[in-house]
Amino acid sequence: MKLPRVKCPSCPKDVAVGPVAGRPSKGRLWRHDAPDERRVGGVLVSCKESLEIIDMPGPGAQLEIPGVEPEPDEPTSLF
Repeated sequence: MKLPRVKCPSCPKDVAVGPVAGRPSKGRLWRHDAPDERRVGGVLVSCKESLEIIDMPGPGAQLEIPGVEPEPDEPTSLF
């Protein structure tokens, strides 16, 4: 699955956004290190916006399977 990417609100990186269960229009930023920030000893520091919940870049959409059409009089399930 290819995750959409957005600009992090606090650093200039393009970061992947994963979906949040039960909230189709929201996503969680992937964990990433802040540029030019390091702890003593050279250890990278996570960006303060890592793992924050944000609006997804596109509207939440239901999964569609191409080439599969339901029969007109056959009931369809949501799950």
